[in-house]
Amino acid sequence: MIKRTLCFTNPAYLSLKNEQLVVKIPQSDGGQQSEKVTTIPIEDVGVVVIDNRQITITSGVIDALLANNCALITCDGKSLPVGLMLPLCGNTTQSERFRYQIEATLPLKKQLWQQTVQAKINNQAEVLSKYTEAETACMKVWSKEVKSGDSDNLEGRAAAYYWKKLFGHITDFNRDREGVPPNNLLNYGYAILRAVVARALVSSGMLPTLGIHHHNRYNAYCLADDIMEPYRPYVDELVFNLVKERGLPEDGLSREWKVELLKIPVLDVVISEKRSPLMIAVSQTTASLYRCFCGESRKIVYPIM
Repeated sequence: MIKRTLCFTNPAYLSLKNEQLVVKIPQSDGGQQSEKVTTIPIEDVGVVVIDNRQITITSGVIDALLANNCALITCDGKSLPVGLMLPLCGNTTQSERFRYQIEATLPLKKQLWQQTVQAKINNQAEVLSKYTEAETACMKVWSKEVKSGDSDNLEGRAAAYYWKKLFGHITDFNRDREGVPPNNLLNYGYAILRAVVARALVSSGMLPTLGIHHHNRYNAYCLADDIMEPYRPYVDELVFNLVKERGLPEDGLSREWKVELLKIPVLDVVISEKRSPLMIAVSQTTASLYRCFCGESRKIVYPIM
């Protein structure tokens, strides 16, 4: 089932009644104060974005969202995601799955990272081939040459080439969180993608903290950052088309831009030769990752653009 992504950008009061999310939004009509009330089944929600400091959310809502494996994202004063809340338990065999993940061998992790980098580079190459005139044969070669653990850092070499060719026509563009637009669009899109991946990892009974490659001691979502890599080109493609259609955002991340980026969980992807919404595909990827950890498989399933 495809879960809904909700983004609240206006002052609101979020409460719970009969397993329904009750949204009350203040309204003013000719000096008269009123409320617009909307109800949404909690079980239908997969991601919630809180993007206004005048939003009140009850503990009952938080409890119900987490119980239904929903990812709750909070944003700062610049409307950039800064927090992510996930349930502690998302699977009936939680401790067993944790053990398999913790005991995964270094050779296995290196092989999984090799597959991840290969999938990412191939998808980046497809984006370039589809939207630019850049030569992509080199990226195909790099993908095939990725060693276990990507010891030659071909991911970095491919990324440098990729960003130069994809957004090279934009003055002063470098892929940097603090860089010029469309970096802000990419940052927001990746934050939504990260939440979707982290949610799927929890649902598959794994710890998003313990990565197969990323290992920053201050990062609570290293595994999510690993697994989302081959999915990033889908965000890049969406941002590229938005910029091509609308130009660069001059007013920051307005509501109109966010509405488009919040479509990321339902983007069409092809995985295992079948078309699927991105959120469902991510669940297939995390399920295949668990099969690798428990010894049932040696291959992680990623989408192909």
